[in-house]
Amino acid sequence: MKNLIIICLTLIIFSCKSETKEVESNYDNISALVLKDAILAGGQLIRIDSFSSKNITARPVDVWLPENYSSEKKYAVLYMHDGQNLFDATTTWNQQEWMIDEVATKLMKDEITKNFIVVGIHNIPAIRWQDLYPEKAMNFLSKEDKDKMYKEAAKNNARTNLFGDEYLKFIIEELKPYIDATYAVYTNKENTFVAGSSMGGLMSMYAVAEYPEVFAGAACVSTHWVGGSPKENNPLPDAVFKYLESNLPSAENHKMYFDYGNKTLDQFYPQYAPRVDSIFLKNDYTSENFKNLFFEGTDHSELSWQRRVSIPLTFLLKK
Repeated sequence: MKNLIIICLTLIIFSCKSETKEVESNYDNISALVLKDAILAGGQLIRIDSFSSKNITARPVDVWLPENYSSEKKYAVLYMHDGQNLFDATTTWNQQEWMIDEVATKLMKDEITKNFIVVGIHNIPAIRWQDLYPEKAMNFLSKEDKDKMYKEAAKNNARTNLFGDEYLKFIIEELKPYIDATYAVYTNKENTFVAGSSMGGLMSMYAVAEYPEVFAGAACVSTHWVGGSPKENNPLPDAVFKYLESNLPSAENHKMYFDYGNKTLDQFYPQYAPRVDSIFLKNDYTSENFKNLFFEGTDHSELSWQRRVSIPLTFLLKK
C-alpha cells in the first residue's frame, strides 16, 4: 500500500517546456506564445505561461490548435486538466503523454469527430488535490467523518482547505471568456466539453454537475472515486456519490463518460462501477449518452490513457 500511495503522489508531478514565438491576443494583459520546439504529430501548441486569476493560483495554460486551423471556421472546445501531460512526452516527468494531438488529428482527418481545439490547464502539484476535489461533496460527509478527517490531516501536516469551486470559477469566468474571444470557437454548451483523469476525472464530473448550462459532457478517465489515498472505511466515495445523486446533469442534453482499469491505482475503482451505473441508469441515461467502461489489465498511467482516449473523444465529439 505504501508503494501504491507513492505512485499516486508521483503521478501528479509534471514539467513544462520553454516557449518562443509570441501570439496575438484580444486580452492585452495575457501573453500567449507558440511552442515552436514542441514535438507534435500535427497542429500548433500555444502557451500562456502564467494565466492570472482572482480565483486560484496563476498557472500555465496550453491551447492546441489542429492542423489547418482557420479563423474562417468554428471549432468546439475541449477543456482538459493536468495540461502539461497531454502533448509532448519529452517535457513530462515520466516521459509519458496522452498523445492528444496524435489522436485528435486522426479523428478530425478521418471525419469521425467535429473540429475542435484543446485547452490544457496545468496543475500545480502541491495543491492539485485541493484544486480538483469536488468541493461541495464535503457537505455530504457526517460531522464525525469530517472531524476525523481534519484530525488525520492535522496529524500529517496536510492541507484541508479546498479550491474546487474556485477552480471552476476560473474556467467559467476567466479562462472560457478568453478562449471565446481569442479563438474561432463555438461558445455554446453543445460544443463545450471537459475531460481529465484520476482527480481530473472527478473534477470533470463536477464541472458538468455544477455548470450543466456550460458543458455538454465530460470524459472522466480512471475516475478517482476514492477521493484521496485508498483506505478502509473511506467516507469520501459515498460523499461524492451522494453529491452526484443530488446534482446529476439532465440526461436530455448531456453525455457522461467514465472508465477504469484494474492495475496499480486503478485496482481500487472497479468496486464503484455498479453504483456509478445505478446513479445514471436510474435517471434516464442510456448507452447513447452514458458510458462506464472497464479496461482489463490497464493501469493508472498516461500510457494506458493514450491507448483508449479516442473512445471518449469520439463519444463526446462525434459528428
